[in-house]
Amino acid sequence: MPHSPMTELSTQFLSRLKSHAATVEGELERLLSSTPFADEIARPERLLSAMRHGVLNGGKRLRPFLVMETAALLGGNPTAALRVAAALECIHCYSLVHDDLPAMDNDDLRRGQPTVHIAYDDATAILAGDSLLTLAFDTVAAPQTALPDAQKVALVLALSRAAGLGGMAGGQALDLAAEVTAPDEAGIRTLQSMKTGALIRFACEAGAMIADAPQHRHTLRRYGETIGLAFQLADDLLDVTADSATMGKATGKDAARGKGTLVSLHGEAWARQTLETLVNDACALLEPFAGKADMLKQTAYFVAERRN
Repeated sequence: MPHSPMTELSTQFLSRLKSHAATVEGELERLLSSTPFADEIARPERLLSAMRHGVLNGGKRLRPFLVMETAALLGGNPTAALRVAAALECIHCYSLVHDDLPAMDNDDLRRGQPTVHIAYDDATAILAGDSLLTLAFDTVAAPQTALPDAQKVALVLALSRAAGLGGMAGGQALDLAAEVTAPDEAGIRTLQSMKTGALIRFACEAGAMIADAPQHRHTLRRYGETIGLAFQLADDLLDVTADSATMGKATGKDAARGKGTLVSLHGEAWARQTLETLVNDACALLEPFAGKADMLKQTAYFVAERRN
């Protein structure tokens, strides 16, 4: 896989990714404090602790990074972007908490730590996921997210569609069904575009929505779809080639469960060549922004070349 032609930006990109992750972590800390919000009655200690365990455990915070960078590209309100980014991370983390449950993927390890149902119990993990999902929409709708109501409504609608029946949750249902009946290539692509790609797509188009720049929403949506496919393809490669210590979670699961992936269909060489094509396509979509989109171009390479 060729390296980015912008290798001089690599250090800057990694520093920015780390900085954004720390900023998002701080916002999540505030959202998950022990002090109840207005109109909340109380925050049960064990449930709150489980939510924090599922969210405040490191991670690259790639989806929030994409929200913040696409909003910054178009001059969007950075405070509003941070809150939408944190909301999206709550949804992503809720999905991980639920996916790890025995009735789903039955995983004991996440980001190198015990999964929420292992550290607590199944019922608490279910409630933690439910509460994180609800908190996400609370965060977008709250007065602290300083956007006009019409923009908030549009964000809530887009996030709902990306996370629900026709997006991430529906993708997880297809993923479970794939353990019984292996899908064909079209089925695999649909599954992956829903389970993984939908939230990444939202992360990218959210920047245009926050900045009230509808003329750029379609381009950023296509960029998000492209790097979303690259993310999943890289993940499938890592499931085959990486060890669990590097990944911070179990590997080799897809093969063990008989799930078809694009890598299992076409092989590692095809996957690496396709990743190169996807990165080039993603960068080409950003050409209208000229040099202002360098961080997003670096993100495409980062997604394709990640090691965990």
